[in-house]
Amino acid sequence: MEWRESDGRLECDFKFGDFSEAFAFMTRVALLAEKQDHHPEWSNVYNRVSIALTTHDAGNTVTDKDRQLAADIDDIVS
Repeated sequence: MEWRESDGRLECDFKFGDFSEAFAFMTRVALLAEKQDHHPEWSNVYNRVSIALTTHDAGNTVTDKDRQLAADIDDIVS
């Protein structure tokens, strides 16, 4: 996946075969994010999911927490 860093956020867009695949992905990410206590900003429309990661406690900047969650999300997709 190609994560972009912009305006203090890591952002990535994902496309799946259908809504069920996208929703299953979001469920897996939600469980991972809860375990890490680091929650994404995201949106879903049909088979697309857009994710933005930022660390609010660090002044809305990208930190190692964001980079780790992004890497773990990539592992889910792989």
